[in-house]
Amino acid sequence: MCGVYGVKNAALCLYRSLFSLQHRGQEGAGMVVSDGSRIRTCKGSGLVSDVFSRATLDNLTGYMGIGHVRYSTTGSPRPENVQPLVVECVDGVWAVAHNGNLVNAANLRQMYQESGSIFQTSTDSEILLHLLADPMYRHRPGRVCRALSELEGSFSFVLMTVDCIMAARDRFGFRPLSLGRLGTGYVVASETCALAQVGAVYERDIEPGELLVIDSSGLHSHVFAERQGASFSHCVFELVYFARPDSQVFGECVHNVRVEYGRRLAREHPAAADIVIGVPDSGSLAALGFAHESGIPLDYGFIRNHYIGRTFIMPEESGRAEGVDLKIAVVPHVVRGKRVVVVDDSIVRGTTARRRVAALREAGAKEIHMRVSCPPTVFPCFFGIDFPTKDELIASRKSIEEIRDFLKVDSLGYLSCENLLAPLRRRADYCVACFTGNYSVDISAMTGKKALELFPRESVLID
Repeated sequence: MCGVYGVKNAALCLYRSLFSLQHRGQEGAGMVVSDGSRIRTCKGSGLVSDVFSRATLDNLTGYMGIGHVRYSTTGSPRPENVQPLVVECVDGVWAVAHNGNLVNAANLRQMYQESGSIFQTSTDSEILLHLLADPMYRHRPGRVCRALSELEGSFSFVLMTVDCIMAARDRFGFRPLSLGRLGTGYVVASETCALAQVGAVYERDIEPGELLVIDSSGLHSHVFAERQGASFSHCVFELVYFARPDSQVFGECVHNVRVEYGRRLAREHPAAADIVIGVPDSGSLAALGFAHESGIPLDYGFIRNHYIGRTFIMPEESGRAEGVDLKIAVVPHVVRGKRVVVVDDSIVRGTTARRRVAALREAGAKEIHMRVSCPPTVFPCFFGIDFPTKDELIASRKSIEEIRDFLKVDSLGYLSCENLLAPLRRRADYCVACFTGNYSVDISAMTGKKALELFPRESVLID
């Protein structure tokens, strides 16, 4: 998710930013661009390179815009759910892109539907557009702040009208959002790697509870939600898996944190082995740390096909299983006859890990010791990571010994929650609910990923 303002070729800048954020979603991509008087949009299913052609970018003229790559945590992967969402209200056009999950979306949606409002998508993000169009907010000062203050849960938003862009984070700061300067213009993005990709200089993070408005008169900061309590709820899974290693997230260098997790994992769960291998890509840095700390040589036992996306963020189980077969291959000469430590960032459902272990056995690995650079994922996430039910989580149904048996490994060790938080400068500011079950937001209204699809439908493409 990103936005630009005051940039000569906004579409090209957005394209490059979205390309660097492709790891955050691969179901669809879109952008909305404005020249100050007219809004142009393009979006579709698939990767950024599939959706946007050079000709398309040339036609998206303007100096400002917002873009999004879709990773569905609410709503099915159908074309109308691809963002940014664009609507026309009585006072003009609004566009919105969103990362996170709104825990009160179902209640708000029901309220608006009962009053006659029509919804075009099954995403929670559309709720904000209805709040913005509501006469109760439209005619009041601080309209956007008032609308945002009605939302509960996790969100980072970028919004756009015909002549300005806005960026906002929920009061707990679950999902990251950063501001950078590009010449005389500005860029906002989910990760700092997108700022670097377009040559923007990192300025600061959007603060939790802040709405930042960027228009012809500059930057304008507003507080729509006061901080509750002494800490925030940054998603620690961003550091474990989701973010790119060259990003700075929540003030932490992702690369350094992952290496340190590997070091701590080696001290917490040592293994007698001949080589250490990491599961690419997000397990590679923890494997590096494990090798440095243990003194066991690091090698490349897996080769990744870089033309396959991230299997964890594929929307359906069948797609994930097929993707694992295509994504990673074992190097037999590296592992044959060896005692192997395999370091992965997480085990969520267990299906991908089991397939990789089986491939290592087939290649002749003598022993396999699995090490995981986060605690067991026992509880569902309702704040922007797609494991919304306990039934999907192997650690919610099995003990560590039972998981070891399921994976068919010789030993299994997880990083403790204490060591997960220890390297972080403000460890109290992180959400670890998927490991502990202690949620900072009331999640009682959450009923599932597809809860807003009361009447499921499919979109059919006709040649």
